[in-house]
Amino acid sequence: MKILVPVDGSQQAAEGLKVVSALADNRPATVFVMTIVPSVADIDLELTASERDRLLESMKRRAEDLLERSTGPLRTACRGTVNAVLAIGDSPAQEIIAFAEREKIDIVVIGSRGRNGSGRFQLGSVAARVVRHSPCCVYVVKEPCWV
Repeated sequence: MKILVPVDGSQQAAEGLKVVSALADNRPATVFVMTIVPSVADIDLELTASERDRLLESMKRRAEDLLERSTGPLRTACRGTVNAVLAIGDSPAQEIIAFAEREKIDIVVIGSRGRNGSGRFQLGSVAARVVRHSPCCVYVVKEPCWV
């Protein structure tokens, strides 16, 4: 079984990691923990090229730290392999869907709302797009989920 869990530092993503731990505990699985850094190449922020590069490097370092914090507990809890995936792109949903297609993922475990989520009963825009366009099953996690 191949499991993809996108993380962004939100509480729902943390709950998703708990769900993945439970799913991968019973069976050998390959788990991909993915985070997406927004592309700043084409954004007009009135920054010099060197400032833009520093901004991108800073975002990459934060993403790598998030991946390390997310994959560490999974590596001890899962019987299979755990892989960290850092993607850079304009659309997190498109990056998640493309990765799921390319790697033939069996299930995506995604938080109902990410860090930008607002509204108690709304499905986040990234989660909604992944649910609509994913080539595989999608497990949407709300908080609190797993005890």
